[in-house]
Amino acid sequence: MTLPAVPPHVTAELVEALSPRLRKRLDAAAAKLLARPLRTEGDLVRIELDESTVLELRAPGGRVTAAEAIRCSCLLAPGCVHRAAIAGAAPVAEEEEPPGEAEDATAAPAAEPASVEVPDPAAVDALWSAGAAVLEAGVDGAGAVLQAELLRAAHTARLAALPGPAAAAVRIVNQLRAARAADPDHRLADLTDALRELLTAAHLLRRDPTARDHRGTARRAYTPGGSLRLYGLFTEPVLASTGHAGAVTWTADADGRLYSVPDVAPGTLARATGAAGRAIRMGDTALTHRELSRAGLAVSGATVSADGRLGAGKGVQAVRAAGADWTEAPLDRLWTVPPAEQVDRALAAPDGPGLLFLDVTLTGAVRETGGDSLLADCAGVPLRLTAAHEHPGLAYRDNLKLLATAPGTALRIIARLVRADHPRAQLLAVRREDGREGGREGGREDAPAARHDLGLDRLQRTDVPPPPDVHLPLQPPAAPAAPVHVLRRRTEQAVSAGRRALALPGGADDTRALRRAGLVTAAELLAGLRGAAADRGRDHFGRLLPADGGQFARAWLGAALYSEEAARRLCRTAWLGGAGDTREYGG
Repeated sequence: MTLPAVPPHVTAELVEALSPRLRKRLDAAAAKLLARPLRTEGDLVRIELDESTVLELRAPGGRVTAAEAIRCSCLLAPGCVHRAAIAGAAPVAEEEEPPGEAEDATAAPAAEPASVEVPDPAAVDALWSAGAAVLEAGVDGAGAVLQAELLRAAHTARLAALPGPAAAAVRIVNQLRAARAADPDHRLADLTDALRELLTAAHLLRRDPTARDHRGTARRAYTPGGSLRLYGLFTEPVLASTGHAGAVTWTADADGRLYSVPDVAPGTLARATGAAGRAIRMGDTALTHRELSRAGLAVSGATVSADGRLGAGKGVQAVRAAGADWTEAPLDRLWTVPPAEQVDRALAAPDGPGLLFLDVTLTGAVRETGGDSLLADCAGVPLRLTAAHEHPGLAYRDNLKLLATAPGTALRIIARLVRADHPRAQLLAVRREDGREGGREGGREDAPAARHDLGLDRLQRTDVPPPPDVHLPLQPPAAPAAPVHVLRRRTEQAVSAGRRALALPGGADDTRALRRAGLVTAAELLAGLRGAAADRGRDHFGRLLPADGGQFARAWLGAALYSEEAARRLCRTAWLGGAGDTREYGG
């Protein structure tokens, strides 16, 4: 049983109402409350603190709507620490699109207004200050009080028509909670990316309040798509750190354009694994997500968002149609695009799905820090394939272990690009080149199931052919990449341990290594980052002054943006099969 979701402004309001003494006890109080059993009575969630004290959350529809909906019977209420602690421990409720309303696109979207409303400077400053505070404190110091500041900044940003930065602030809170709880699914890189996105938007809006690029959109816009003939590709489970779960089925039309049919809502692992068996929400069709991934769909009156998401408005009609195998027209054209061209397309749309359609031959496995990875040959390019999600309740990890026992197997795969200095992707779905469509998902019951969605289908030994009796050439050692990871590692260290970690003496070896590799700009950025971390002035009495968090945040943002661009170029170069020219981004 989980706590109901609490909106950002409710959590911020309750924390701000606490006295400084009670704020110091907030994290410890939240840990104690989470250890207490929950009891649900309709819309009421009750937590018994002791024999005479009860904490109640009234949450119609699983969502607390106001601070008054959280009540405590202790003597210090309503100014007690319990109300703020339980709000800070509950999942963050995000504003969601009204179903159907945004997806009913019966007319072309209106033209953008010529003038742009200038956001409230205080809202932008609050975003910047909250992000800088996270860098100052690090993960260990970013407790409930700092998280409440982020949530307050997210709420004011949304009111100021800045939904993009507001969403980034909420993601940072979720990532901080996952990191502090030692969640195995937490990745420091995700937290670093979210913080970079927040600070970038705040920095640009402070310089140019009329800038549109980093404002985001409050509601996904749908435009008329006419009649569509779609062919199912695969279904992937969704289990996000934001508390959302479900499934997304990917389809394509005859021209190779991708469309997604999502079913994602607040939920846990049970929803992630069960949503694939539910009927899609589109017209009167009874197709489930699993069935759609093998079948086809004829849609009339379709509404489509810019990222290819299909709407489910009341004017949309859909019926089942014949599907196609990955080796048949029109889906086979997806695999005819050269891998390097697919990578360029994925890198050019960082917010896109990043899907790659590849033909590979398995060559073995390799043990890495984050777990085992499959080794494969993709048209002469050595490729590493990893699990798309590490949760043991999903089938990804077990399937990769089984595939690792079949070197020499030829597979047609769908994967998601991972930016790295070597070719790397998350394996999502596979088809044996020697198999025929059938088995569990359709066709003859006695035929082998050739296609598998690796997050949902658990492979059996009979699904994996015995390794062929052929000699597999060893993968050549990767060419030494430019040590841009040194700078990335220091930006992540600042997020994890705070400014003080970079203020410690040392670090000259990192700077020299970057200069030896010709990365002069990276070396200067790292030196500037360490200098900003250690820059502490003194007053007239010789006492240390507080650190300039804004100066350190600007230095960190410059290093993070450089690392991001360098990673993108290294990734592209790796898929081209060369070591790359570091002078492109080395200054």
